[in-house]
Order: sequence, then structure tokens, then C-alpha cells
Amino acid sequence: MFYDLIRELESEGHEIIITSRPLANTIELLDQKGLKHTVVGEHYGKNFIKKVFGYPIRVMQLRRFLKSQKPDLAVSQSSFHSPVVAKLLHIPSIYTNDNEHALGNQPSFYCATQILIPENLPVKNVAKNGISAKKVKQYPGVKEGIYLWSKGEAIQQKRKQNHPDNITIYIRPEPQTAQYYKGKQNFLDDIILELQDKYKITVLPRDANQAKHYKQQKFAATMVPDKPLSFDTIAADCTIFIGAGGSMTRELAILGIPTISVYQDDLLEVDQFLISKGIMLHKPALTAVEVDDYIKSLKNKPPELELMNKGKQAYNLLKNEILKYNKL
Repeated sequence: MFYDLIRELESEGHEIIITSRPLANTIELLDQKGLKHTVVGEHYGKNFIKKVFGYPIRVMQLRRFLKSQKPDLAVSQSSFHSPVVAKLLHIPSIYTNDNEHALGNQPSFYCATQILIPENLPVKNVAKNGISAKKVKQYPGVKEGIYLWSKGEAIQQKRKQNHPDNITIYIRPEPQTAQYYKGKQNFLDDIILELQDKYKITVLPRDANQAKHYKQQKFAATMVPDKPLSFDTIAADCTIFIGAGGSMTRELAILGIPTISVYQDDLLEVDQFLISKGIMLHKPALTAVEVDDYIKSLKNKPPELELMNKGKQAYNLLKNEILKYNKL
């Protein structure tokens, strides 16, 4: 989300400090992008009790590290620690989030100086339990548009070179360790087993445990990358994307790539918006037959790119909000 913004701010003379933790593919992706970062703390897995006890530990670890760095502003997307640490350091913070179901939003919303949410998420869903509506601002479109608008055209041009008979399916499994996820696990196995000898299927695991699961012999005809693939490679290559999570599923849909969400839990406002606009399908009980039918329906169907222009507007809004805190 922040890559282009980080590079642009750095080119204008601003210093960026990036902190990370070993969660999903975070560290690998940061290294892949060549972004200098400092690993602080760890991820405490799915267990709610461990998350509760681990939360203040990482807050204090971040406070200890960042105190010596003396930042002027903290900016984060869905980091439940960042606004709290900023409050402890007595510096302003900008917090963005489009997941109204995440429990960690409460301390983040309370501590943040400013909250940015997508236009399809009602302010009243955020401004409650003592959270002032005055510090909530809505940006155009959806979060994913902020960082995808600049590459949408290039990816669509590459996709035109794909042979129509070369069907490739990319699948992103469910976020098993996320606090907010309460759906089924490994529920896509049957679909993969039914389709892997018919289509080229690539599973994009979230962690080592998922990778191990999909590298079992029964999935021998399915590709499981050892390292995270670049987003541009996935977007340019895939015929359809099947996602059991949130962000990546929305990313592909917004780029005009045929996308089926099989998310098993309560849908976010942003997901319902994309579904209502026909930009993404939602099939939580998806079958192999439905995948076949969907592929057949795609012939000569133009991509839906409505949200790209709004993404550029949202990007500029976020940058302007950051620069408001620039010291004179």
C-alpha cells in the first residue's frame, strides 16, 4: 500500500522509518521491494489469549525502538500498535482501516490523531464508543485503489498478450491466524483437487503451515511457490483469482481481473460495495462446476476499471494529510 508513497516522500527529502514483524509474507515482501525495515517483536498466532498478552509487549517494544528515532508522525494501515505507540511518544498519527470488524480498531481509533476510511464505510460505524467523528475522514474509492491506480493500465496491457486458451487460476487461502477470521480452514481443498488436472493452478500460501499443507502429494499437480510471487506477475498472468481473504482479493478485482471471493466470515462494507457494483463475485460455497461456468462466461468481457481514477484521488489525499504535519 505504501511503497510508491514511501519512494515519493523520500525523493522529496523526507525520512521514512519502517517497522515490521514476522506475519504472513510481510518481511519477504519488504525485502523483495528493497525497503529497509526493522523487525520489532513477533506475531502471536491465532490464539486470542496470546494476542491479548502479546499486544502490550509489542507496543512497548515499538516505543523503545522509536523513542530514539524521534519520528514526527506515525502512519499505518490496520496496525493496532502504531497509534497507541504514537500516543505514548506524544506525536501525531494517521490510522487507516477498512475492516470495521477488527477488534484492535478500538484502541487505534481512540489514540489516532486522524482516521482515514473508504467512502463506502459509514463514518457512524467508526465514530462510536467515545471516538470523535471530527477526526474521521473518508477517501474516494477503496483502499486498494490508493496503490493500484498507477499500475492498472500497464497490467491490463500485459494481460492482452495472454492466450485465451491458457487458463491459469491463482488461489489465496484463508487468513487462519487473523483475530477477525472465524471461518472454515482448508475448505478449498476439494475444488483444487477437482480442477488441478484441468487447469494450471497456483496456490499462494500465507505462511509455512499453509505451504506445507498444499505441498502434500495429493496436490502434486498444483504449484506452490517457495517464495512470494510479485503482485504484478500474478495480476498479469492469472485468468481468474479465487480469494478466501480480503485485501489481495479486492486488489485483483479492482484491477479488472475476474475475481471470486470465497470469504467465509462476515463481509466488510467494502466487500459488499464491490459485489454490488459487479466488480467481484462472492461464492462462499464455491464448487468446481461454478468455476468452470465462470471461466466460460468471461469470453469477450471487458475489464471493469471504474475505481482506478478514484485511487489516484485517494493517494493524493493521503499524501496531503501526511504533509500537513511537516515541520516548518
